[in-house]
Amino acid sequence: MKIKELFITFIIFFTAYSIVIAQEPPKLLQSLTLEQCIDFALKNNIQVKQSELNTELSQINLTQSEVNILPSLNGNASHSYNTGNTVDRFTNQFHSETVLSQNFSLSSDVTIFNGLQTINTIKQNNYNLKASRLDVDKMKNDISLSIANAYLQILFNYEIVDNARNQIGLTLAQVERTKKLLDVGSAAKGTLLDIQAQLASEELNLTNAQNQLDLSFLSLSQLMNLPSADGLSIAKPELTVGTDLLLESSVIQIYNTALSNLPEIKSAEFKVKSANKAIDVAFGGLSPRLTFNAAYGTGYSGASQQILNQPAFQGYAPNGDTTSAGDLVLSPHFSNPTYEKKTYANQYKDNVNKSFGFYLSVPIFNRFQTRTTIGRAKIQKLNAELTVESTKLQIRKNIQQAYADASGALKKYSSTQKALDAMLESFKYTEQKFNVGMVNTNDYNTAKNKLIKTQSDLLQAKYEYFFKTKVLDFYQGKPFKF
Repeated sequence: MKIKELFITFIIFFTAYSIVIAQEPPKLLQSLTLEQCIDFALKNNIQVKQSELNTELSQINLTQSEVNILPSLNGNASHSYNTGNTVDRFTNQFHSETVLSQNFSLSSDVTIFNGLQTINTIKQNNYNLKASRLDVDKMKNDISLSIANAYLQILFNYEIVDNARNQIGLTLAQVERTKKLLDVGSAAKGTLLDIQAQLASEELNLTNAQNQLDLSFLSLSQLMNLPSADGLSIAKPELTVGTDLLLESSVIQIYNTALSNLPEIKSAEFKVKSANKAIDVAFGGLSPRLTFNAAYGTGYSGASQQILNQPAFQGYAPNGDTTSAGDLVLSPHFSNPTYEKKTYANQYKDNVNKSFGFYLSVPIFNRFQTRTTIGRAKIQKLNAELTVESTKLQIRKNIQQAYADASGALKKYSSTQKALDAMLESFKYTEQKFNVGMVNTNDYNTAKNKLIKTQSDLLQAKYEYFFKTKVLDFYQGKPFKF
């Protein structure tokens, strides 16, 4: 009995554990590179998926406009009962009984000429589709830039955390040393308190740095559309700032390359072409419209009859009238004819009707609706042209700003590196003097805080340089990687 209970308990536990594991979101089991983060985000980002759906809608619109050239074909069928005094549509006779009617028809029409509206609509939708695809590419580029920024922010915060831990390590060593000096009477208690206060401040800095690191992971996970940042880890490439020139290309060269590479410019240009075709479509509304229609139909009526036998001549008989002489008027007399209902097959054959014809519609006056449509299309074209110029202007500004920021960050990094080298030597000298009691705690903490600030400035310049250079690489069509 105990074995059975143990077995049941194991089954329940295993089932519950499986349910919990199944409900947990998938975790990333490896450190992701920048390229992997970008690929993951592009596959899972909702905005990208929405842009791709818009592209599918544009494809559907194009397909529909293309098949509008084809003739239409429609079939119609009816089955009805008419009661009361009705006229049979095939015999044109009145009937008072309930009459069954059936009708079947096929109809087709095709537009022969409509001012080239169909052709121009196809071209317009084709441009819209191309613009929509490029909008997806722009969305992916924007997300890639955001991912690169978030990735670099994590690397920056990692180094801030490492520096904070290193500073705490140095201060802990000073605390332990000062405690020993205090025990032997070689240091004042105030000196220990000052060092411990510095340690507390540096521990707070580490906590703040760790919080910023956690927030940067959260930002990256949100861009990647992950349920949380738990389990997210990134690779840490070695980023070194070289002594080479900033860039081999000038701002103008980068801008000219961007004009031929960036999807938002090409998309805006396609939208101008689409607006041009929209004007042509609107002008087509002023043109006459020629269509061809054809129809084929048949039907059945329950009241339709046919004569079974022809009436026979049976002689002359008086009809009740008299002549002026008083003689009776004789009229020919025939036997009554016999009727029967027409069969389905006969009616469907006899009731066939066909029609076809050309129809011309000439617009004369439609309350200026077509003129208004043309005016709107022209304004939309002008707006599309301004969008192209605005996009180019914004890209030029972004390139100029990124180039200036990267150049400034490189100069700041170079000068800060020199300052840090000098600050390290100065701090070592101050630390040595502090160890032998030649400087007080305030001077030691001041020198150390200056060193921490210089290290922070160097990191900021370093990562600002890397991000801005990635922005410039992006405008040149280069892949995102470190």
